[in-house]
Amino acid sequence: MQNRLFVIVILFFTVSGLFAQSEQNITVTFNNSSLKEAVLKVETLSNKKFYFNDAWLKGHFVTKTFENESLTKVLNGLFSNTNINYVFKDGNVILLNNTYVYTDLPTDYFNEAKPDEKVIDDNNSAPIFQEEYVSQQSVQKRKLVTIGKQERNTANKSYTLSGVFKNSKTDEPLQNLSISTVDRSKYAVTDSDGRFSIRLPSGLNKLETNLLGFEKIRQDVIMYGDGNLNISLQENTESLEEVVVKSKKDANVRDAVVGVTSIDIESIKTIPLVLGERDILKVATTLPGIKTAGEGSSGFNVRGGRADQNLILLDDAVLYNPSHFLGFFSAVNPFTTGSLEIYKASIPAEYGGRLSSVFDIETKSGDMEKFKGEGSVGPITANLAVEVPVVKEKASVIAGFRATYSDWILRSLDEEELKNSQASFYDGIIKYKHNIDNNNSIQGTFYLSKDRFSITSDSIFDYSNRLISLKYGHSFNEKSRAELILVNSQYKYGINYEADANADFDFGYELNEYQAKLNLTYKLSKKHKLSYGLSSKLYSIDPGNIDPIGINSDVLSKTVDREKGLESAVYLADLFEVSDKFLLDVGLRYSFYSALGPATQNVYEEGVPKSESSIIEVKEYGNNKSIKTYGGPEYRISARYLLGNDFSVKAGFNRTIQYLHLLSTNTTQSPTDIWKLSDLNIAPQRANQYSLGFFKNLSGKDVEFSIEGYYKTMNDLLDYKIGAQLILNDDLETELLQGEGKAYGVEFLVKKNSGRFNGYLGYSYSRSQIKLDSQIMQERVNNGEFFPANYDKPHDFSVVANYKLTKRFSFSGNFTYQTGRPITYPIGRYVFAGEEQVLYSDRNQFRIPDYYRLDLGVNIEGNHKLKKLAHSFVNISVYNVLGRNNPYSVFFVNDEGQIKAYKTSIFSVPVPTVTYNFKF
Repeated sequence: MQNRLFVIVILFFTVSGLFAQSEQNITVTFNNSSLKEAVLKVETLSNKKFYFNDAWLKGHFVTKTFENESLTKVLNGLFSNTNINYVFKDGNVILLNNTYVYTDLPTDYFNEAKPDEKVIDDNNSAPIFQEEYVSQQSVQKRKLVTIGKQERNTANKSYTLSGVFKNSKTDEPLQNLSISTVDRSKYAVTDSDGRFSIRLPSGLNKLETNLLGFEKIRQDVIMYGDGNLNISLQENTESLEEVVVKSKKDANVRDAVVGVTSIDIESIKTIPLVLGERDILKVATTLPGIKTAGEGSSGFNVRGGRADQNLILLDDAVLYNPSHFLGFFSAVNPFTTGSLEIYKASIPAEYGGRLSSVFDIETKSGDMEKFKGEGSVGPITANLAVEVPVVKEKASVIAGFRATYSDWILRSLDEEELKNSQASFYDGIIKYKHNIDNNNSIQGTFYLSKDRFSITSDSIFDYSNRLISLKYGHSFNEKSRAELILVNSQYKYGINYEADANADFDFGYELNEYQAKLNLTYKLSKKHKLSYGLSSKLYSIDPGNIDPIGINSDVLSKTVDREKGLESAVYLADLFEVSDKFLLDVGLRYSFYSALGPATQNVYEEGVPKSESSIIEVKEYGNNKSIKTYGGPEYRISARYLLGNDFSVKAGFNRTIQYLHLLSTNTTQSPTDIWKLSDLNIAPQRANQYSLGFFKNLSGKDVEFSIEGYYKTMNDLLDYKIGAQLILNDDLETELLQGEGKAYGVEFLVKKNSGRFNGYLGYSYSRSQIKLDSQIMQERVNNGEFFPANYDKPHDFSVVANYKLTKRFSFSGNFTYQTGRPITYPIGRYVFAGEEQVLYSDRNQFRIPDYYRLDLGVNIEGNHKLKKLAHSFVNISVYNVLGRNNPYSVFFVNDEGQIKAYKTSIFSVPVPTVTYNFKF
């Protein structure tokens, strides 16, 4: 108590001295005057002596007018945009650099703390610095930085520190760098542009950074207000023990999105797959909610959706057929791929045009410092990717090429039928990136893939993808950024048949897509981050043309009219931090589609099956004339609530619209399927998905748990009539049916990300059903009741595990179990017109046997010497170790009056593989 009375006496005399003077009103005008000139002018007009350091006033200029104002108001106006405070003392004015002198005491200053209470520092209740904190890596201390201006009301508040981390050598942004207080109570992670934002208490804060390969620093920051701090870090070449860095620690718990899967590109190299081919998309199918119709199948079924309901993007361009070898291999080069994000729900508002999912694949940027490469040689393929600096620290190129030598293998076999067959593919990609300056960058990607195969000696099939993508990025300031994207996607296939001179033909099909897209982001405040933009996409489809080969062919030339459609959209989304626990991601996308001419469209009589005889009118549309328009809002809502630091619950709702349809009479997606645009007779598909999930991490053990449930409804799904003719059909709508669907399920995943033993276990129970009901009997399937889709597999269980025995030797395994897919079986016979016929069950009422498979692998790394021409890695694996004869399909034939069932299998014996990988 005596100490406090002493403080009061001192303050009394100090305050008396501070305010024992009278102020004289001042009239003065400053026009872009330096702050020092303005202070000296006021010093003259006020007849007071000013004390200050010249360096504090440098770089500040004043343009203001004061009319008969008090000295206090004049000084407040001069220093309003600076860190300068002031105090009156004995008739003089003392300027202070970001220091505030209190002239009174807090109202509760004399309230004594109770004996059992702890008196804490209001400016920063957390420990400022823990000397006992020891890091194995040396820490560089940086000079103290003051953010904001200290004022009377700055105490007991918190402020936002934002900024950008960059590589001091290349000036490139540093992604996934963590910045935190030394006690880890506050932390943030930089995004792809190196930007961060962290909320800190008023006063002194001690921060530290962590990013593998870069120096670790400690930065002292005094926070008196919101502000920016940009930091450049040097690359760290210090030798370290093995370090495991998680780039997005707790992101699965803390992000608002639900139903999102990230594939670690580096970790998939040890997972044993067929013929040793590293395949990021095949690995995705081992995760809950992502399936295929069968082994070696093309396309993916995500949460009960069809194969055409997935938007597969490679550097923002659509990849229409993502597979080689009829579905055995992915068409995406793993050595040039940087990241893969799969959105099964919570699809961002910037994406549209598909109902079920988005596979966002991004090619990594080439190294801007040195030449490097990576490659592999396997049983049937070879792969090579190189990274080349073009302009040091500014621009680079990454290029990858992969090809198969299976044709050479087939020709070397003794089996005559195999010797005359063909099966080959290749793909190539090249990406150029240029950082023009700190605010501008440009990148371009070109991709081409081609498959060619001949199962019989008389037919040759080929299909190809071609993508071109250009992206220009510009940062307006710390808060606002924009991206302009231009892309072109092309998919085409052909069939060349030469066996019977009277029926030889050449068939071709082609789809082109052109898109322009503008994406913008704006950090409105510490609680709101906006993303918005617009896009427009033009579809052009040549549904097919056929020409005779040779003068003896009786095939007539035919070309189906081209289809065109324009799909446009605008979107707005807000990532809203409602509180520390509650995060809301709300988006609205409005899409608009118009089918365009030139075209001929049929109008059919109501209440009767669509056929040539029910056409009541034929409408003609000129070039680019609108045939039919569709559109509507697409809602994207997701929320996260933290139940603890490592435990959260998330919920989401998605509404999506799809204007493009894939038509197929096969069980799975085929290279010869055709895409069909919505038009006068075919409405777009629509879906609503509701999802709920719980996410939990085990602290300190790097183990993730999640359980998610979903329910999805779909309308206007396209199906086909029995015996439908889909190719070269001018009146395709007469072969099609439109109905509704529903899908629901529960997904469970436990994942261990690091340690000697790591991997994941996933299980899902899901159902996918279709309903084709109509008042017209001929357009009704299974009496108009829901029935299982071709890819409906209720139980799906997968285990992927790795065990690292030493630094050079590890083991890996992969086990999969799935319920057999639905099938239609014959259930009886009957006689019609004197001939015995087969009676089939309702569609998809039976199932083929369940599927299970075990794969094992051994991984051997070369020695880890730094000075080597190349570092090698050998994978020895066995696919289908148990030799399980898993049925791919079951079909029935009439053999001399008896109905016999046969099943086909893809790999019915163990398949050993040795693959050699290298880096240089």
